[in-house]
Amino acid sequence: AVVSTQSCHYGRGTRKFMTNRLLCRKQMVVDVLHPGRATLPKTEIREKLAKAYKVTADVIFAFGFRTHFGGGKTTGFALIYDTLDKAKKFEPKYRLARHGLLEIKRSGRKQRKERKN
Repeated sequence: AVVSTQSCHYGRGTRKFMTNRLLCRKQMVVDVLHPGRATLPKTEIREKLAKAYKVTADVIFAFGFRTHFGGGKTTGFALIYDTLDKAKKFEPKYRLARHGLLEIKRSGRKQRKERKN
């Protein structure tokens, strides 16, 4: 699917699509073509995937994006959960924190070092 935005065409395709029934999700490798443009924000990639797979953007977790040499093409990974509850159950805490679904409370470095002794 090639989509036009800001006078710049870019396509988004998925490969190695797999339905993982045990973890209640669909997982895939995502290829984003964005010639003449910097790497796309993950929020934009999530919105495009949500539209393509007819789900809401909050159940999509995109990560691990690497831009190919010379730019114009980026490859990463995406997980689409069946429900938000399943995502909260199976996703690692740091990825939930990135989405704002979990608040990680960390004390100061000095306090942690003191606690060690």
